[in-house]
Amino acid sequence: MSAANDSKYHFDSNTDLSGNSDPNAAVLFATETTASGHLIGIMTLNSPKSLNALSVEMCHLLSQQLEQWQSKSQLVAILLKGAGDKAFCAGGDIRKLYDSMSDSPPFPNPYATEFFSNEYRLYRQMHFYPKPIILWGDGIIMGGGMGLMASCSHRIVTERTRFAMPEMTIGLFPDASGSWFLQHMPAKTGLFLGLTGAQCNGNDALLSNLAEYGVASSDYDAVLQQLLASDWQAMFDSGYLLTAHNIVSEALAKQPTVELAASKLAMHWSSIQRLMNSGGLAAIDALLQDDQALAQFDSNFANDSWVQRAVQTYRQGCPVTAALAYTLYHKVKLLSLEQILYLELNVAVHCAANPDFREGVRALLIDKDKSPQWSRSLAECLTAEGRSYIEEHLDNPYTATTHPLSEWLGLNALSAQYVR
Repeated sequence: MSAANDSKYHFDSNTDLSGNSDPNAAVLFATETTASGHLIGIMTLNSPKSLNALSVEMCHLLSQQLEQWQSKSQLVAILLKGAGDKAFCAGGDIRKLYDSMSDSPPFPNPYATEFFSNEYRLYRQMHFYPKPIILWGDGIIMGGGMGLMASCSHRIVTERTRFAMPEMTIGLFPDASGSWFLQHMPAKTGLFLGLTGAQCNGNDALLSNLAEYGVASSDYDAVLQQLLASDWQAMFDSGYLLTAHNIVSEALAKQPTVELAASKLAMHWSSIQRLMNSGGLAAIDALLQDDQALAQFDSNFANDSWVQRAVQTYRQGCPVTAALAYTLYHKVKLLSLEQILYLELNVAVHCAANPDFREGVRALLIDKDKSPQWSRSLAECLTAEGRSYIEEHLDNPYTATTHPLSEWLGLNALSAQYVR
């Protein structure tokens, strides 16, 4: 059943153009009228106290509104942002997921299935959406927020943008389509970010194919006005030879750019590339665990405080996560987005049943002692038994024909429509 047909979360169909009026709604919807009389939809994640952490309810509401707006020719583009001035979206709202893992649920965990499958359905819907979706990527963007970012057609970052895939710290894995977009970063920088959870800036996003435009955080209104002033009627008059995506690109290109902090990925890409190709995961781990070995490998790299923070996160992180991130990175190289999300759901549900994810959330977010007791060392993950354990995470945990995303692997796959 698609999110659009699930009646668990109330959705007023009258909000398709006018927006909702409840200021406390999990997602706010509104429209702005362009100079040519068309509409731009605005979707605002509205949970600033949780840094707009993505919930099941948010996924439902976003998906339903996107479906409503898709059929409205008057609405030509969508802008997605977060409430408050700290974050676009700092990840998934995993407190209820933690509670479900602590209640000894059946396998596969029903709430984990709901949580991850609805999140992944939203990414797929956004990725293949026919109208432009513009991300206002100001502030913190992590985990689930990265999935939203990667799914938008036009991404704007600012001098305040900070992004990361920090799943190493909670014993999950770089999901939220991370297995897909980390693969698309140059020089294996994506593998490095997945293993270390390194925090990056706006310039890093531009380099790593996660953003196209860098503007000042104070220029949101100016960006919106530039979009509203565009001649959207020209798209219809040209018989769609001029597309909505073209118009958005031209509008955003006119916006003055801002000076962003230097990209650490650009500074260290050569060292990262050599490190990620130094051998298998055991060889990479040997360098990341040994200060002297890393300094001999590249002293400038080893002495950079950004690298040191990333290395420390890796050392304190979950070894099973490292093994999963490394395995998935190499496993999915030739897979489509839909195939990758299908595989990520398998892994996520297995993680929800195994001890490390629950322990990582407990240590970081529940008890906050920051002293997780991981179930295995990396050396144990790399034994024959350990490798089998890691590979089992990729297995379909559902009975025949009951996988929530199974239709994505056949002729109904949206990616198949792009192959002629």
